Amino acid sequence: MIDHKHEFHDLLPLEVAALRRRALKLTSNEHRAQDLVQTTLLKAWTNRASYRPETNLRAWLFTIMRNTFFSDLRKLRREVEDVDGLCAQALAEPPRQVDAIALKELIAAIGQLPRAQRRPLVLMGAYGFSQLEAADACGCTIGTIKSRVSRSRATLSLILAHDEMDAGTLSQRARRSEGVSQHSRRANLHALTSARTH
Repeated sequence: MIDHKHEFHDLLPLEVAALRRRALKLTSNEHRAQDLVQTTLLKAWTNRASYRPETNLRAWLFTIMRNTFFSDLRKLRREVEDVDGLCAQALAEPPRQVDAIALKELIAAIGQLPRAQRRPLVLMGAYGFSQLEAADACGCTIGTIKSRVSRSRATLSLILAHDEMDAGTLSQRARRSEGVSQHSRRANLHALTSARTH
């Protein structure tokens, strides 16, 4: 219920013209000035109980307007205009669990390799050994390391392909996720098995 006997009913309309002039000076934009005046009047009416009749009403309203203007200005500075949604897309991040699952599957597949194939692959892929360093660590020639890494890559491809065939009853949504997972596994496999040739 609106209090019709409150003195603000008589005093506020007298200050509207002065508020409009001040708002226009602050904003330099007629539409923003109108919004600022309306917000100021609304805040003043909401807080009318805190106004003391012996104080200057115009100064009180200007203080409310100034504080509102600077608060709005701070908000506007933090906002980014994103009409076409490109900024929001740049902030989006693909789900990490797909990559984590793909990495776990790759590690499990590496665990299935024979030790003779697993060790050179891990030394070169995970620890960054060159073919010569891996050959020294395994006590064999570079040619043997090359063939072991080649065989281990082929075996890993078979293991991962077999795992994908076992998962043939996935739902449509899971198939899309599996496509990302398959891509991640291939990328992890390629990164793991690409070696320095020193």
